[in-house]
Amino acid sequence: MNPIQTSPFQLPDRLTAKSDPALVGDDERHFAAIAESLDQSIAGIEDRLEVLRRQPGGHGQAGLERDLEIHRLSARLRVLRRFSVDACLGRMVPADGSQPTYIGRFGLRDAAGRRLLVDWRTPAAEPFFAATHAQPMGLASRRRYRWTGRRVTDYWDEVFTPEGLRSNAALDDQSAFIASLGASRSPRMRDVLGTIQADQDAIIRAGSRGALVVDGGPGTGKTVVALHRAAYLVYSDPHLGEGRGGVLFVGPSPAYLSYVEDVLPSLGEESVQTCTLRDMVTEGAVAAAEPDPAVARLKADGRMIDAIEPAVRLYEEPPMKPLLVETPWGELRLSPQDWAEAFASAEPGIPHNEARDQVWDTVLDILIDQADGEEVPLHQLRRALARNEELTRTFARAWPLVEASVVVSDLWSVPAYLRRCAPWLSPDEVDALQRSAPAAWTTSDLPLLDAARRRLGDPAASLRQRQRDARLAREREYMSQVVERLKEAGDEMMQWLDGEDLRNSLVDESVLESADPDLLAGPFAHIVIDEAQELTDAEWRMLLARCPSRSFTVVGDRAQARHGFRESWQERLERVGLTEVEIASLTINYRTPSEVMAEAEPVIRAAIRDANVPTSIRSSGIPVLHRAVSERDTILDDWLTRHPEGTAVVIGDGSFAPQERVRSLTPELAKGLEFDLVLLVEPSDFGEGIEGAVDRYVAMTRATQQLAVLEG
Repeated sequence: MNPIQTSPFQLPDRLTAKSDPALVGDDERHFAAIAESLDQSIAGIEDRLEVLRRQPGGHGQAGLERDLEIHRLSARLRVLRRFSVDACLGRMVPADGSQPTYIGRFGLRDAAGRRLLVDWRTPAAEPFFAATHAQPMGLASRRRYRWTGRRVTDYWDEVFTPEGLRSNAALDDQSAFIASLGASRSPRMRDVLGTIQADQDAIIRAGSRGALVVDGGPGTGKTVVALHRAAYLVYSDPHLGEGRGGVLFVGPSPAYLSYVEDVLPSLGEESVQTCTLRDMVTEGAVAAAEPDPAVARLKADGRMIDAIEPAVRLYEEPPMKPLLVETPWGELRLSPQDWAEAFASAEPGIPHNEARDQVWDTVLDILIDQADGEEVPLHQLRRALARNEELTRTFARAWPLVEASVVVSDLWSVPAYLRRCAPWLSPDEVDALQRSAPAAWTTSDLPLLDAARRRLGDPAASLRQRQRDARLAREREYMSQVVERLKEAGDEMMQWLDGEDLRNSLVDESVLESADPDLLAGPFAHIVIDEAQELTDAEWRMLLARCPSRSFTVVGDRAQARHGFRESWQERLERVGLTEVEIASLTINYRTPSEVMAEAEPVIRAAIRDANVPTSIRSSGIPVLHRAVSERDTILDDWLTRHPEGTAVVIGDGSFAPQERVRSLTPELAKGLEFDLVLLVEPSDFGEGIEGAVDRYVAMTRATQQLAVLEG
């Protein structure tokens, strides 16, 4: 790419006055410098990567450092290639008369070291987002750009001081900002970094200690804040970077993650992992909804996770009878006390399946200690014991390898087992939890499966370790033969070097395969959860197990909790185990037109009087449409014809087949998403009580331009 030869400003005719060189000339020159520096930076990184990739891989620390540098440079290259001059979000003009500072998605300097872009996450960039007329933070004025196809199609200036009025500023009622709020939606979340407001920025930049609750109604930008906060924390907090646990972002549904998947890369951040709760457990891919609400409530109780420990303990009970073990050198004996000693030797915190080898080694040691080492070759005795069928069979029954699915399915199929592991359950509750197909997993089972898998560990870990040890032993034996042959050949250097050290140094452990770690198992240094009002206590236990630091960003709206949320956030989080809790509220609705909110507010107020209903700051001028269900297709076809861009959704009508630019969703799956047109089909059928009211409220507030309510 060559430095830009034409102006990046491509303003529509109605904004011709804003194209005046006196207003945009400085920006044009700065953009040219940015384009030139980007080209140079990209070329420099490409050359550096080519050199690194041609170098030998190396071993040990040198090889690791080379790979890390390639990873770092490749990530930087992807970011630089993703944008051109549109990496610039805007500029700040200081009140002290010094040169403007341009804010970017990433930092950038020219060849002479002059700073062309300041990364939006740095403290120096904070006034760009946080300055207000009440607290200008040292700014005379601020300019934000609206980019379309790498061209500036609008910009708006805000002036904070009298001096700012005399500078080159175009004061036009913040046209770019207002226009961006009502712009057509696409299948992915649009880029909103340049329009972050002061109330949102304060939350994005808050510290990571403890749990920060971001409470806000529809349209307040909760999801925007959550995503930008994840990118900000990784960049700014040294305790959260790679190698220290990193950040996990948890969304409510695959549709939601698909909608927001482009946001974090556009912010220059690729290390944040994203998932749903289902993704954390293998069985989540096939789990159905729990059909019985009463059963779902029982499994949502965090105490159900406590049933896993006694359930696993039943697979760790030492034999109560002595065992006589026949060997070629005589008879050895394991008493009940010996069994108990061996079983107690498992290191605390080691999962059941992985601790099994420790216990087995202790069993063998106890038996070997009974033999006379002078008369019995101990290595042969250990081998004989390891092959003794009665010993291995007895041990396998007392400490078997166990799958998590077996433990949980037994709880749902053996009433006595469940009563023993969950003694707080009443007989009727135990009966309610039994089912004929115990492995027919539901979403309510996932926290228990997750807890069981954490407690048990991988059943195949022991086998993989033995295979690894065997391959390593073969490698050492081969290298030992190499050393001996070199010595026999009379090589003086080989005679002088210590043979054992040389054998070990020649062994290449990189030939040994290692199991891929479960990237969602944690631990993570920080977890961001969106739509957190829906989490059950059991699901909270899943997340807490992945974040020992208890550092969370909790994003949600109590008024959008389908099953009710009678506690305060403080009470709820303290009950599940988070003690350091701060609350930040968002009260301005940037997305939903006032016409829609005027009809949505009474719906939720009727069920939840203290709902945090935000105040809309914009009007679409389009009243809510009330029509018959039979007019669904006519309304939709007419809207699509009149709007060549944008997206629509039909909510509550399972018979509607999705089509281009039109989704078909339930109210629950629509959470966190936004559409230009929402067709709400027979909302009166959504149900009574809180759940029905929340579903109607959520569905109505997905609209950014128009809402149509279809009944009858």
